[in-house]
Parts: sequence; C-alpha cells; structure tokens
Amino acid sequence: MKTGRVPTVSELLPIAVEAVDRATLMVRERQPGKVTIKGDRDPATEVDYAIERELRAFLLDVAPDVGFLGEEDGRFGDSESGFMWALDPIDGTVNFMQGVPLYGVSLGLVHQERPVLGVIDLPFLGIRYSALRGGGAFRGDTPIRARGERLAESIVAIGDYAVGNGATLKNAERLDITGRLAAVAQRVRMFGSAAVDLAWVAEGRIGASVMLANKPWDTVAGVLLAREAGAEVLDRHGEPHTLRSDSTVAVAPALRADLMRILAV
Repeated sequence: MKTGRVPTVSELLPIAVEAVDRATLMVRERQPGKVTIKGDRDPATEVDYAIERELRAFLLDVAPDVGFLGEEDGRFGDSESGFMWALDPIDGTVNFMQGVPLYGVSLGLVHQERPVLGVIDLPFLGIRYSALRGGGAFRGDTPIRARGERLAESIVAIGDYAVGNGATLKNAERLDITGRLAAVAQRVRMFGSAAVDLAWVAEGRIGASVMLANKPWDTVAGVLLAREAGAEVLDRHGEPHTLRSDSTVAVAPALRADLMRILAV
C-alpha cells in the first residue's frame, strides 16, 4: 500500500491482520531457540526477535509513513504522521519458553497517542481478537462484550510481579493488592500475559485486570479491545488510561466502583 499518503485506520486493519498471521505462523512452527537475558529474569527468545524484525520490515515497507515501536529493538521509522505501530511479538515469553499455552502476539496502532486499532492472536489456543476505534471488538467475526456484576462472582487477573531493581518494594505493594482482591473476588489469577488479560476482560471471561505497569507494546491493542467491548480502562488512581499512565486497569463497568475502592486503600 505505497500510495504516498498515510492509509486510513480501516485500510491498515488488513495490513495488521496479515502481519499477525505471519507472526502466528512463526510461533507455531519454531522452537524458542537461543534465549537472551535482557535483565533480571527478563528473557527474550530467538522467536521474539525474529517475529519483531519480520513484522517491522513488512509494516515499514507497506506503510512507510507509520512509525514502529517493538519490545525488543525499540522505535523505528517516521512517525510524523502521528501513527505508530506497537508490537509485542510474544507477550508472555516465559510462558512460551516453558510450554505454557497462555501467550499472544499483540499488535496495536496508535494515532496521536490514542489506540485506534488492535489485533491479538493467541496462537496455541487458536483465538484471534481485533478492534477498530468506534467499530466494536471481535473474537473472529463474533462481537464480544465485557461483563460482570459482582466481584464475588468474577475472576480478577493481576499482572506479573516485578523483577529487577526495586522489585522488593514493588512486590510488597502487589502482594498487598493481591491479598485485598483475594478477600472479595471469586478468584484472583495471574496468567502472565497482558494481552491475554485484556482480551479476556473484553470477552467477559474475567471481570477485571489489574497491572501496576504500562508498556505500550503490551497494552495498546488490549486497551482498545477492552474499551471497544464496553470495559472501562483506567490507571490505578481511577483516571482514564493513556500511553503515559503508570498502571493499567481494565474492568467491567458494574465492577468499577468496588475495584477502585480496593486499589485506593
């Protein structure tokens, strides 16, 4: 689609779908391979790097005026248009390495720092989610909606515990929140993938997701998916979620008040 203009968001959706198709095939066909340790217990596999480089080359070729941000190699391309892809090639790398099937390819598109497109694929489970801003959220071709009426009847996912510098202090807070949630939610779960957490809030499998972190490659696609499915996406303080937020909370509307009271303690 080298037309000399920035494609519309709807025109970029099939491009995003093709990119994720390529990534999903690579995940299914390859073993993790050599593991690179980026920091304390923070690994990346050969497949992470291969997918990111393959998709970056493809996306910058077909839409050169759209910038690119990947988890492994950072930012590339001209983003003067205000558009930028955000890719996590394998969200849930540790799960992937260990043979745990909860991981996903997450590709989002941001315009002027607002998510406008998202595609999440869970390769092992054979599930594909997608959303366009203002166009609803879908599993395959089926519309999905967030749901949940009471925390006592809802699963709440919590993001990974911290590693690296400052982990002890950060995890004290996470453990405190986990304990408070465990006292009221039906169950608390840690799936190990932001893409899974946010997609499952969107689909109504879980009532809420609480992550005390916000990395665009992890969250852009899932944040849009959750919002388009009717969930509220906030930071831990109850403010609307942005790329600059320090945390990511997605919640079915009926659960918001009770969940935010827990997080505010």
